Amino acid sequence: MEEWKRTARMDATYSDPPPFSAEVHDHELTFYPAGGDRLGALLAMIGGAQRTLKLCFYIFEEDGTGRLVRDALVLAARRGVKVSLIVDRFGSRARAAFFVPLAEAGGTFHFFSPRWTRRYLIRNHQKIVVADGERAMIGGFNIQDDYFAPPGENGWHDLGMSLAGAAVAGLERWFDQLAVWTADPKAQFRAIRRLVREWHPGDGPLRWLIGGPTRAPSTWARYVVNDLSRARGLDMIMAYFSPAPLMLGRIARIARHGKVRLVLPAKSDNGATIGASRSLYRRLLKRGAQIWEFTPCRLHSKLIVVDDTVYVGSGNFDIRSLYLNLELMLRIEDAALAQRLRDYVALHLPASERITLELDRSRRTLFNRIRWRLSWFLVTVLDYTITRRLNLGLGAARPPRAQDYQS
Repeated sequence: MEEWKRTARMDATYSDPPPFSAEVHDHELTFYPAGGDRLGALLAMIGGAQRTLKLCFYIFEEDGTGRLVRDALVLAARRGVKVSLIVDRFGSRARAAFFVPLAEAGGTFHFFSPRWTRRYLIRNHQKIVVADGERAMIGGFNIQDDYFAPPGENGWHDLGMSLAGAAVAGLERWFDQLAVWTADPKAQFRAIRRLVREWHPGDGPLRWLIGGPTRAPSTWARYVVNDLSRARGLDMIMAYFSPAPLMLGRIARIARHGKVRLVLPAKSDNGATIGASRSLYRRLLKRGAQIWEFTPCRLHSKLIVVDDTVYVGSGNFDIRSLYLNLELMLRIEDAALAQRLRDYVALHLPASERITLELDRSRRTLFNRIRWRLSWFLVTVLDYTITRRLNLGLGAARPPRAQDYQS
């Protein structure tokens, strides 16, 4: 009872911060923590496009937000903007008929990996918006009501980032390659693997990293592993956290010799992902890592700050996102931005429950240990999209409230 009262107080005092901007290496970056601001920025980018719009999402739903965004794309196509939309077939429930108005207005639409044989092997988990080759928007959010709802409605707490500058050209280059593969009904699985394997992220302080199912580590996996190997500090807000043992060992090393702060979810639509994370807490806590669970609403952000380097994009910190899904992460080397985003991480701590060794020990009953280890297996070996249906009694979308205990 006291734990839920404390959680309720933390929930009541939290509100999403306003957008914040930074100029980094001649690029204008703006971050959108709040769903309403994020949706407004997305619609403004669509509404302001003059020549081209290129979009890619994992989930696109036939709800109010989905219709709002689709209709904005239809209007853009009608005024002469060349609109191209890619939606992942596995992640989305939207039917092809839902996008007919876009096609009738002159836009193009494709489901990524529509055939079953490829659909299960590879998911296009990226979130990409490119307008006129000059402005872009990335992050963890999808096109669905919940991704823009406020914390009080238990929406997904996420992070979007808009970008203007020379680096947008690199993102557009990647989208164009992806679009060619997606539009080809005879495209082979090995061809997308080759695109990921041969992708060059550039040489500047801003680099587009692509994750995917390659035998050798992708640029996303390779860069983050290298950065963690020599880091002294790590801050992370992460929706799904269940890394492989080798990656977990690198984080433990940072905690032992430097500082690690992890903000992870207390609520999700997939309880197995929470159980998988909790199965790893003890090892990290014993080495000095600081872990919090964010309580106000479901957490979907993907943000990593490693020393003076920032990662933002679509990738979770688990085996599927690091090695299987198509993912997009922007790596930014900038000390001032890294400090600004460490401060952003710190804003979440008063609204989160600190996980201590004592609390972890009290939770670590035999029953929970079995559930947590099973969760880790299901999430890392099977698939968190499938395990969402299992839940295992962990991480309900809303924990019991104080009034739930009243007669």
